[in-house]
Amino acid sequence: MMRAVDTDEGGTRGGAPATAGPSPVPAVVPDDDGTGLAPDAPERMLARPLAATSLVEAVQDLLRDARRTSFPLDLPDVAAARGSRDRLVDQLAEHLLPRLRELTAPALVVVSGSTGAGKSTLVNSLVGREVSEAGVLRPTTRRPVLVHHPDDERLLAAHPVLEHVVVVADAACPRGIAVLDAPDLDSVLQSNRTVAHRLLEAADLWLFVTTASRYGDAVPWHVLDAAAARGTSVAVVLDRVAPASVAVVRADLLKRLRAHGLAGAPLFVVPDVGPHQGLLPPAYVAPIRRWLALLAGPDRARAVVARTLRGALSALRPWVAELADAVQAQVDAGQRLTVLLDEAVAPVLAAVRRSVAEGAVAQGGVRAGWAALVAPGAALDGVVSRGGRPRGRGRTARTRAAALAGLAEGVGSSATAVLVAAYEGGLDAARGALARSAEPGAAGLLADAPAPSHAPLGVPEAESAVGAWRAAVADRAVAALDQARRSAVERALGGAEAWAALLTVAAAGVADARRFAVVLAGPEDAAAVEGVVDASHADLAERAVARALAGRLDAGRVLRHPDLATDAASLLRLRLAVLKTFT
Repeated sequence: MMRAVDTDEGGTRGGAPATAGPSPVPAVVPDDDGTGLAPDAPERMLARPLAATSLVEAVQDLLRDARRTSFPLDLPDVAAARGSRDRLVDQLAEHLLPRLRELTAPALVVVSGSTGAGKSTLVNSLVGREVSEAGVLRPTTRRPVLVHHPDDERLLAAHPVLEHVVVVADAACPRGIAVLDAPDLDSVLQSNRTVAHRLLEAADLWLFVTTASRYGDAVPWHVLDAAAARGTSVAVVLDRVAPASVAVVRADLLKRLRAHGLAGAPLFVVPDVGPHQGLLPPAYVAPIRRWLALLAGPDRARAVVARTLRGALSALRPWVAELADAVQAQVDAGQRLTVLLDEAVAPVLAAVRRSVAEGAVAQGGVRAGWAALVAPGAALDGVVSRGGRPRGRGRTARTRAAALAGLAEGVGSSATAVLVAAYEGGLDAARGALARSAEPGAAGLLADAPAPSHAPLGVPEAESAVGAWRAAVADRAVAALDQARRSAVERALGGAEAWAALLTVAAAGVADARRFAVVLAGPEDAAAVEGVVDASHADLAERAVARALAGRLDAGRVLRHPDLATDAASLLRLRLAVLKTFT
C-alpha cells in the first residue's frame, strides 16, 4: 500500500527549492507463494473464484443499468441523485472498465486544482517544454492535454479519455505513467467544470495543485473528500509559497489533509517565483519529477493502479446501494402521487359513467333528429307492416338509409363531445389535486401536465374512440339477426349500414329507437337486438370513462416512466449483489 509523507522536510532558505524527503512511493513486498506479485498487484486482486472477465462483465452490466437510470420526479434530493448517477457512469466508463480491460496501461495521473493554481505551468515544467497553454487569462486550460511517453502510445490507444484531450507524446514523460492537465474545478465555464470532474473519475492518481492563498477553498476539499471515500491515490502540490510562510502554511495543510483522511498523501512544496512566464526553474520541480519517475516503475505504477482500482471497486457497493435507495424513493413517491390522482379522478369516472347511462349522448339534436325521422310521413314512417314485417325498397329504402346515416353522424359528433368533456374532466380533477397537494413531486407533475386551453383537448383521440365504437356496433349488428330477417331489414332500410346506424342511435340512449329496432327484428331476434343495444351502450360508457382516465394519466404522465415501476430498483440491487462477490 502507498504510504507517503511530506516531501519538503528541509524548508526553504533564500528562495531555494524545498528538499525532498523520503520517497513517497510504495514499496513492492514479495509475496510468499512464489509468484513475484506484490500483495496489492492488480493481477492478485483479480485472482478471485470468478474470472476477471466476469468482473468486467459485471461492471459493464452496472454501467448499462446506471446509464438507463433516470429520476423522473422532481423530488427535493433529485439533483444530488442525478449527479451521483452521472459520476458513477463516468467512474465506470472512464476509469474502471478501461483499467480492468488493460491492467498494463500507463497509470493516469490527472493534474487538477482550482483556477490559477499553476497546473499548466507545473505540467510544462515537468516535461521541460510548453505542452499546455499557461497564462494570466482565465480559463487557460480549455482543452485538456495528456502527455505520455512515445512507447506507451499503443497501451493508451483505446482509453476513452482520449476523446476529451489533446495528446502529446514526449520522451520526458516517464514510461508507465501519463500526465493529464485538466481544466479548473471551479472554472467559469460549466463545460470546463464538467470535463474536469469526468477526468478526475478516470484517474489512477490525482495530483492536486493548490496555492498558499487558495488551499482553504471549499471546492477542492469536496473533491478530495470524494477521493478519500473511494480510496483513490492522491498527491498534493502546494504551489507559490513565500519562503517566510512555508512552515506555517505547510503545517496547516498537513493538518487539513489528516482531518480529511489523507494523512498518507504526498505533499510537495513549490516556492513562489513571483510574476513570471514560461517554465519554473528545474530545481523547483525536481522532487515531483523524481517522484513521478519512481512512480513510473512497473511495480510502483501497478501498486498505485491496484490501490485506486481496489478503492474504486470497494466504493461501488455503497454508491450503488445509495442510487438504488434513491430510485426506490422515486418509486415510493410515484405510488403516493398515483393514489392522489386516482382518488381525485374517481368521482369524475363515476359521473361520466352515470352521464352516458342517463343518455347524455342522445340529448339535444340526436333526440330531435330521431323524432323527425319517425314523424308521420317521414323517412321511417311505415317501415313495418301491420303484420310486423319490414317493408320498403328502391328509392324509399335509399331515403331511409341516407336519413339514418345522417343521424348516426350526429350521434358520433355528440359522443365525441361527451368523450372530450370526459377527458377534460379527468385532466382538470388531476391538475386540481396536484395544485393543492404538498406531496413531493406534485409540482413537477403539474408543470409537465397539459395546460388548460381555450380549444378542446383530446379531440383526435375522442374521434378515434367513437369511430372504434361505431365499428363495434356495426359488427354486433350483423350477428343480431338471422339471415332471412337480416335480408328483409336491410332491404327495407337500404343496407347493412342503415341497420347499424339504427342500432347506433339506440345505443346512444334513444329509447324509442331501441323499441323501433326490436320491432324490426321480430320476436325471434328481439332478445339478441336488446343484447346488442345494451352491450353497445355499456361499451360507449366505458370508452367515455377511459377518456376521463386518459386525462388523469396525462396529468401524471411522468408516473408511467419505467423507472417508477414497483421493481425499478431491483436491477441496481441485482448488480449490487453481483458486486459483493468481487469486493
